[in-house]
Amino acid sequence: MADDWADRWRAFHRGVRLGPLWVGPPWEAAPAGALPVVIDPGRAFGTGAHPTTRLCLELLLEQPPGALVDVGCGSGVLAIAAAKLGHGPVVALDVDPAAVAATAANAERNGVRLDVRLVAPAGEERWSGELALANIAPEVVRPLARRLDVERVVASGHLAGDALELDGFRRAGRRERDGWAAELFVRG
Repeated sequence: MADDWADRWRAFHRGVRLGPLWVGPPWEAAPAGALPVVIDPGRAFGTGAHPTTRLCLELLLEQPPGALVDVGCGSGVLAIAAAKLGHGPVVALDVDPAAVAATAANAERNGVRLDVRLVAPAGEERWSGELALANIAPEVVRPLARRLDVERVVASGHLAGDALELDGFRRAGRRERDGWAAELFVRG
């Protein structure tokens, strides 16, 4: 492995603009007038550049502010963007201690308050709010959907050719980008 891998990795981590949001690394400056979401992923997934993250953010921008749960928070990019857009309280959940640490550090860096929790993947705990975000693989989100007491779910992490179904929810919208998809589900 080359000694400069960390610097070479930084060259690929660039900010992206989505509506009023700019999601980018701490070594880049947000454009004037943008609502910055500064993310250093560390060892967690999520820089804002992946199509599934961008799709989730696009659908999030269309949702009214309210109590929100980010399931599989990774670096915290979605939870932090939600908090900056006026959602609250925001609960960020992950099974990976590195993700929980990255989310907490990024929340502090962005000056937002999140309730960041390490959770067991096979527990019985339920999470409530108006909206849940789940940018995780379909085989993970399907069983977790039964533990969500929410009105709406934005789910991504699957290919455009896949049709995600969640028990207790009906599809109300879908977006695709670069071969990936995100769905908006509503209770019922």
